[in-house]
Amino acid sequence: MITLLFYDFEVFNHDWLVVIVDTDTKKEHEFINDVPGLIHFYNTHKQDIWVGYNSRHYDQYILKAIICGFTPQEINHWIIVKREPGWKFYKDFWKIQLFNFDVMTNKFRSLKQLEGFQGHDIQETTVSFTTDRPLTDDEILEVLKYCRHDVHETIHIFMETISEFESQIELLKMFNMPLKQISKTKAQLAAVILEAQQPKVEREDEFNFSFPATLKINKYTQVLDFYKENKDYSKVFELDVAGVLHLFAWGGLHGARNNYIGTGHFLNIDVASYYPALMIEYGYLSRNVKDPKKFTEIRDRRLEYKAAKDKRQAPLKIVINGTYGAMKDKYNGLYDPLMANNVCIGGMTLLLDLIEKLEPYCDIIQSNTDGVLVKLRDYNDYELIDDICYEWEQRTKMELEFEEFTKVIQKDVNNYILVDAAGSYKAKGAYVKKLNPLDNDLPIVNEAIVNWFVKGIDPEETIFDCTNLIKFQKIVKISNKYDYARYGTRRMNEKVFRVFASIDQNDKELKKVKNGTSEKIPYVPDKCFIVNEDISDMKVPSKLDYWWYLDLANERINAFIGED
Repeated sequence: MITLLFYDFEVFNHDWLVVIVDTDTKKEHEFINDVPGLIHFYNTHKQDIWVGYNSRHYDQYILKAIICGFTPQEINHWIIVKREPGWKFYKDFWKIQLFNFDVMTNKFRSLKQLEGFQGHDIQETTVSFTTDRPLTDDEILEVLKYCRHDVHETIHIFMETISEFESQIELLKMFNMPLKQISKTKAQLAAVILEAQQPKVEREDEFNFSFPATLKINKYTQVLDFYKENKDYSKVFELDVAGVLHLFAWGGLHGARNNYIGTGHFLNIDVASYYPALMIEYGYLSRNVKDPKKFTEIRDRRLEYKAAKDKRQAPLKIVINGTYGAMKDKYNGLYDPLMANNVCIGGMTLLLDLIEKLEPYCDIIQSNTDGVLVKLRDYNDYELIDDICYEWEQRTKMELEFEEFTKVIQKDVNNYILVDAAGSYKAKGAYVKKLNPLDNDLPIVNEAIVNWFVKGIDPEETIFDCTNLIKFQKIVKISNKYDYARYGTRRMNEKVFRVFASIDQNDKELKKVKNGTSEKIPYVPDKCFIVNEDISDMKVPSKLDYWWYLDLANERINAFIGED
């Protein structure tokens, strides 16, 4: 039976505390400046899994520092002020057994932002972390309250993303790995499973890539010349391909008809598991892998599980999809930039090869790193397109997957809606993507745009008929690049805010301040009210400015259409 301990540290100049919630006993444990007590607790729970938010980079090192006899303030200063990685602070940290699992899946999102997206309370302690004296008893109680709140919010996020944890546990079981590996990232686990180790002598062949032997580019040879001559990752090559401006870089290709809205017969053609397939079929897997056959076996087993709808496919996906990214990470055992370049350039040029063959017989609407969206000129051309794709599959050893759509609404390559014959849709981009409890910013605006394009519902109807306040929230985070936020003339202590457009003339604008100069925050209205308490069940107040959201929805709809 695995016991999970959810934990969070708060460190001040003269004090520190930690709150730990034990899921087995349902008890909360609090340690305030209590080194012996915390060390005793740790020693009795060394076999349990400690779960935190951003604990991989912060909390685990606070705990390890205390165990090793350092003060929390020393390691906190190292990580927060000096911005150094915790593992560099003390060479023997790795000897401290700690099964740490980090629920943070997006390093650009803070815990408070995720709390805000869910509609939960995001109020922060009023006790400043720069307080240069011991905290009072009342201040300790206040900090405990907010620390406890963050631990319970971490549990919420864990439950929302529990498949990540289950997949990682299942992966350890499948490959007989010790529980300590639970602390590793997906890319690190991939390296361990594939027994990858970097060579003792660093290779110097990063740009000695080769094009796939099966490649047949006849028309767009300028792209090949660009890669042959260029060794600068920052350079981008622009080229009109099939009537669509395409950008070729070292991370992929992108091209789209901007402000395109069309109906008819559309085919979305994607390469199945493209990068893993390239690694296997063309030998582009990291040269650090002990036995490349193991990667192929894992890929094939995952495909079998996926076809059988066996949940064991999820953990294997971690290994398959984590391998490419790890090949560009100089701290990972899979690090092999030459092979990473082979994968990326091979994938781009082979896709360009496919586009070149399709171009005479259909219209290219969009292309990206692993697929192309085309419009058939006549539905009877389907078999012809299928035959062209089949020839490409046989020659390149790749496999294509097809999806049919009847309507495309496309602002650009990063923002589009694809609608099928049944009225179901797929969407990509901040303006129209399907939101979820951990990604829930201005949801009413997304809903209004999609309802208009997919269902023909007027944006005014979607917005003015909604009574749930959470649908109108804008979550604002003040980054570390700025000193603080200002609401009107009042300096705000918080870093994350939940704002709403207001018609109340007494309400002010929230701005960010740097070196005494205030700046506007994108998509924050000139008059807004802030509600950082829990709004899960709150209804819209009379002062909400519905028209601000309607104007924004119409502005974004016009951006899709191509009107100012």
